[in-house]
Amino acid sequence: MADDPLTGFVRTVVGSGVPMLVLSPHLDDAVLSCGALLGWVGRRAPVTVASLFTEAAPPPYTFSARQYLKQTRAGDAEALFAERREEDRRVLELLDVGWRHVGLVDGLFRRLPRARPGTERLARLLPELAHVYPTYRLHLARGRISAHDDDTLGVVGEAIDALLPARSGGLLLAPLGVGGHVDHVLVRTAAERSGRRVVYYSDFPYNQVSTADAEFTRRHRLVARAWERDLDRKAELVRGYRTQADALFPGSRVPRAPEVYLLPETWPRAAGRPPGARARTAGGVP
Repeated sequence: MADDPLTGFVRTVVGSGVPMLVLSPHLDDAVLSCGALLGWVGRRAPVTVASLFTEAAPPPYTFSARQYLKQTRAGDAEALFAERREEDRRVLELLDVGWRHVGLVDGLFRRLPRARPGTERLARLLPELAHVYPTYRLHLARGRISAHDDDTLGVVGEAIDALLPARSGGLLLAPLGVGGHVDHVLVRTAAERSGRRVVYYSDFPYNQVSTADAEFTRRHRLVARAWERDLDRKAELVRGYRTQADALFPGSRVPRAPEVYLLPETWPRAAGRPPGARARTAGGVP
């Protein structure tokens, strides 16, 4: 039986031997959205997951940050993130993929590079005044990148250049930004500007309640494709992120949902290679 377009495309990429870099805004996003695909590709080709926002910051915390810590039953954000990094390492090693923790500060804890004039003392009592995104709902989840994050955007771009050199001809997987979290949109923007071949993944579980940015998908002429291989193992992998699983999925009941990837409509070809891929002279993908 012939492969569906996405499986055929992935087989071609794997068969070409080019590296794959998966951009994960946070320390669970790649597995949440791509865990099944990673399990399949990781056994067949070189894959690296780069998690970008892997650090917290010391107090004082904003109200939104305190609520998050309460939800995860943590008192100290830096200790929590150390545990999260270890969770991520263990899960990704189970998938036989490489990993990198870039070390940027999570949006919930990201502070302004310089205090706003006249707010230095007051910010000790009202930490929101010193943060790039003072609240989760009104700022961090609105999908609008602050001008104060220009340097952050640049660092993400530098990480892409370092981990997937342009000469490699590799493939980049990046979040679509479903749900509007600024960190996801920021990573998507860096991928879009990178000049690499990009496949966007639909952010799970946020895509269960939110829709994609229609203007972005239309501008890039993206077509959604579903991936349903190896889904049975995915729930176990997601539960490996113990500090996050209960907050995301009450009772650790992870829904079984196909992963969704968006490719430019000109890419999937019945016979041929993705743009820039080299032919493999022998072997192939079983």
